[in-house]
Amino acid sequence: MYVRHLGLTDFRSWSRADIELEPGHTVFVAPNGFGKTNLVEALWYSATLSSHRVASDAPLIRAGAPRAVVSTVVVNEGRELAIDLEITTGRANKARLNRSPVRSPREILGVLRAVLFAPEDLALVRGDPSERRRYLDEVATTRRPRIAGVRADYDKVVRQRTALLKSAGPARYRGDTAMLDTLESWDGHLAAHGAELLSARVDLVNQLAPEVEKAYQLLAPGSRPAAIRYRSAAPAVEAEAAAGTVDRGVYEAALLEELRNKRSAELERGVCLVGPHRDDLELRLGEQPAKGYASHGESWSMALGLRLAAYELLRTDGSDPVLLLDDVFAELDNARRRALAQVASSAEQVLVTAAVPEDLPVDWDVRRIEVTMRDDDGGRISEVVS
Repeated sequence: MYVRHLGLTDFRSWSRADIELEPGHTVFVAPNGFGKTNLVEALWYSATLSSHRVASDAPLIRAGAPRAVVSTVVVNEGRELAIDLEITTGRANKARLNRSPVRSPREILGVLRAVLFAPEDLALVRGDPSERRRYLDEVATTRRPRIAGVRADYDKVVRQRTALLKSAGPARYRGDTAMLDTLESWDGHLAAHGAELLSARVDLVNQLAPEVEKAYQLLAPGSRPAAIRYRSAAPAVEAEAAAGTVDRGVYEAALLEELRNKRSAELERGVCLVGPHRDDLELRLGEQPAKGYASHGESWSMALGLRLAAYELLRTDGSDPVLLLDDVFAELDNARRRALAQVASSAEQVLVTAAVPEDLPVDWDVRRIEVTMRDDDGGRISEVVS
């Protein structure tokens, strides 16, 4: 799989960009602030419908513009598919596949499969559990696009159930039990959607675990062994996840049990205390958790190990995903650079950003595109240098 064309209109700093791409290694070279990361971000958005830098879509639209458009042409085993995404502030985004509108942008998920390495990846190790949950859901969605709908349905249930809890708590003390009956119904919805999401996540962790161990060993052969484990604050769910269970019915029953156990606490606090939105992916080095105990180098190796594991897993599903490397070589020592370059050397397409050519592996045969300032309107243009 590779991207043959990337077109941008009013995306981030780019008023307009049209870039023809090829299989193999391509590097966008420019000083910081020239918009090279925005190109990689646009491709990642086409693959996941999310940015690796911001949580909302508004910053993706160029200042003063009403909308942004990202267009890509993807080639997979000789077949071309065109994706057009229109991002609009305050309105639902729109998408087209091969120039035909689709009902939901989620329908384009899976057309472009990609794995991204970026400086922000350190948050996978050092950041909040939400970073690791997002990592799991992105990989699961790339492999099985329908998981995006499962996650959206689950998030909707959590929002609505939380609103009900905020009202039901005070109502209980007034003797109004009608809301409690409604809450029972929402418990069922949360358990059903949550069980499907849990099953997908645990199944993914089961497959990722040996790949993470191998990738970390490649990146840091002298370090402690790496391991990952799905963790839940709900004991009944935790026991099933630790056993590697992927049966949705088992998780649905476990969630319903925990919801009954936490009913009073949820009403007191007015929040959902049970469900996969409160879970975490535990990262361990030897006998210690990576968060708080890993050195800077070990943290980088663990973050890269998670991305490499996802890449290897996606490769087993079919064609190679596109490998996106955003200023990551500058963050690594020589040993980790060589290990990452070794993996990237066999990829069908690798798209890299770098501030200077010296950040790249010396033995790479690359097509270099220089991103430069344009004086007339402050935009950017790209020129093929070599």
